[in-house]
Amino acid sequence: MDIFVLLATMIFCFLIGMPIAYALATAAIVGAISLGIPLEAVMLKISDGVSKVAMLTIPFFVLAGAIMAEGGMAKRLVAFANVLVGYTRLRGGLSIVNVVATTFLSGISGSAVADTSAIGSVMIPQMEKTGYPRVFATNLTITSSVQALLVPPSHNAVLYSLATGGTISISALFMAGVFPGLLLGFSLIILCLVIAYRDNHPQGDVVEIKDAVRITVDAAWGLITLVIILGGILGGVFTAIEAGAVACVWAFFVTMFIYRDYRWKDLPVLLHRTLRTVAMVMTLIACASSVGYVMALNQMPAKITAFFLSISSNKYVILFLINILLLVLGTLVDMAPSILIATPILLPVMVNFGVDPVHFGMIMMLNLGIGLCHPPVGSILFVGCAVGKVSIEQVMRKIWPFYGVMFAVLMLVTYLPELSLWLPRMVLK
Repeated sequence: MDIFVLLATMIFCFLIGMPIAYALATAAIVGAISLGIPLEAVMLKISDGVSKVAMLTIPFFVLAGAIMAEGGMAKRLVAFANVLVGYTRLRGGLSIVNVVATTFLSGISGSAVADTSAIGSVMIPQMEKTGYPRVFATNLTITSSVQALLVPPSHNAVLYSLATGGTISISALFMAGVFPGLLLGFSLIILCLVIAYRDNHPQGDVVEIKDAVRITVDAAWGLITLVIILGGILGGVFTAIEAGAVACVWAFFVTMFIYRDYRWKDLPVLLHRTLRTVAMVMTLIACASSVGYVMALNQMPAKITAFFLSISSNKYVILFLINILLLVLGTLVDMAPSILIATPILLPVMVNFGVDPVHFGMIMMLNLGIGLCHPPVGSILFVGCAVGKVSIEQVMRKIWPFYGVMFAVLMLVTYLPELSLWLPRMVLK
């Protein structure tokens, strides 16, 4: 009955349109009253939820990503990707440029919405101008942006680490996302080639040597951010938190003193927007911590485990059911609250079935990332449609092959754990 009271309160608050953070806090308070727990304990958990040093990772990477995404990095990455792809003369070359440029920007921004907006504003008009259907270009931009949820410095990997109570290393999650993210990008490139030869898309253009050198040098300043984040962590030079701080300083230097596309007078607006984002995320984390505390007192993880065991004792069957559950959740609730709500419930279930917590993090983020490309909540979908200037109905009629590719990658990531675990085990052993 106590579990029912907690969940019913949460769902009711969601349905009446209460902000998610407040809905979580209200559910925690009502659940605590139902259990007879002093409300002071709930308030302490809310405070404890945002008092971890690892929290510093979030503002650093959010700010670094915002500066690089808005400071001219996207168009330079597109130009650099075009240099790399142009010499292949592949049919559908510009669609491959879209995916490759998104892969580069994903390793800088850590945000799928930022990637969709930045790459989409450059690539969608360019692809349409050279003969690609606008809806195809929009769908490709939307789905390739899911890479940002997996590859470092994914903001959602940090949230997952915090949702586990800090028991899972952020660095391990960053390393775990490299191959799943690249696999998703590679799979989308294969789809692009198939569609290009079926629909006779134009070939890529070869860039002249002198232009190629200039473009590469110009893009290299931004690409060094990837070296700072990955190289610094892999080489043990600094932690994930320190990598975020260094990336911030470097992003500011490159944007304001090298590229100089961003105006100084716009910086306060960017900082204000970043602070709002960080404040919302921190409030969510704080309130979700209190809900997790009440759920633990209700023994919800143990009861959920027993429920799944009553269905099947086969780990692979349970993984498939969890995937379906997370896919549905991802379409109904935004990613950050989904991670913060579902992790304390489902992680003990997965650990009980012998699934590595780092591996489960990749499964969860890919599932919820697919949900962001689907209505009714899909923030990536909505941003992509706005940037591409197409309707959701037009996109949904043509996006199914992209869903199919993402689901195939999800199954590979789910049932081949070494895709996620090989790199962190090798690097962080």
